[in-house]
Formats: sequence, C-alpha cells, structure tokens
Amino acid sequence: MKIGLLGGTFDPPHFGHLRLAAAARRALGLDEVWLVPAGQPWRKRGRPVAAPEHRLRMARLAGRGRACLRVWDTEVRRVGPTYTADTLAELRALRPDAEICFIMGEDALADVSNWYHPERIVALATLVVAHRSGLRRTAVPEGARIAWVAMRETPVSSTDVRRRLAAGEAVRGMIPAAVERYIRRHHLYGARREPLPAVAQAAP
Repeated sequence: MKIGLLGGTFDPPHFGHLRLAAAARRALGLDEVWLVPAGQPWRKRGRPVAAPEHRLRMARLAGRGRACLRVWDTEVRRVGPTYTADTLAELRALRPDAEICFIMGEDALADVSNWYHPERIVALATLVVAHRSGLRRTAVPEGARIAWVAMRETPVSSTDVRRRLAAGEAVRGMIPAAVERYIRRHHLYGARREPLPAVAQAAP
C-alpha cells in the first residue's frame, strides 16, 4: 500500500491543498492521501492560529466526498509541539508494510533541513514535491528520495483567505463551501456570520 501524507496547519484548508493531494495521488499511484492538521505547529509559535479542533473539523469538511482522502488526527491529539519526524515514525509503526510518501511544496523542501530531525524524515518517507514548470529545482537534502510532481501555480493561500474573510471579501473558489460555512458559523478569522447580501441599486 502507498500512503501519502500531507501535513500542514490548514488554517484554513483551501483548494490548493486539495489539488496538491490529488496531483500527488495521480502521479505516484497512491492508494490513499492522509491530511494531517498540525496540533501545535512549532514553526508558528507566537502567531495566532485557529484552535486545533477547528482546523481538524475544517480538514474533514474539505476532504468529505473526495476519493481516497482521509484525515488523520494524530497531531491534534498529541500533547505539546508536533513534529513531522514523529508523525512519520508513528505511521511507520502503524503501517509497517506501507510505502510512505510525504507531500510538500518546493518551498518546504528548501527549508526541510531546518526541521526537527530532518534525517529521520528522509529516512522514513519518499518526499513528493510539487514543482512548477519553468523554475529551477530546489537542491535535494542529502539522502532524500524525491518524486517531483509537476503542478501549475495555484493562486490561493491560507493567509490570503484569512485576510479576505476579515475584510468581508468573497472567498468563493478558494475554499470548499462547507469550510466557508463552518468558518462563518464559528466566526473564525473575523468572518461575518453570513456573507453580506447584495445591495439593490435605487432606481434613477
């Protein structure tokens, strides 16, 4: 069995995450892709982040109805900061016969040497890296097994989604509708409960 892990803060999950998961699954013939929301992301200490329970529920809503996509709550359940190396080791113990692929963007690959125990990460999983055509490929960490997945740039980020929601701007086409409804229901990111109605123009 080939399992792909796509970790992240998912604050909130957006279509870029889902397209990356789908592209990796197609390119490598993965049997399943597991979304893994971070519990306490150690690289984002000091930055406001939605509660792990909210991000887990949004990830489940984003993955609902999508073939071979699962959400794994191991990092949300873990006490203290969460590290990719520990998550991969846990999956190896859980599925000792599986081929594990860790899915990431090329920006993450460029930074992976600064992660917690990067040597364990490259030993436990093949790194599946989204690469935009026309760009020079990032240097590969020593000992890493890399599978490159060609992807067009997806013009969406969690940062932009949060900004737009706080400003009362539309996010249609950036996040699944079920995720947007959840955000508005729970007033996350400063979003209004419901989208503003269209303003009828007065007759001249």
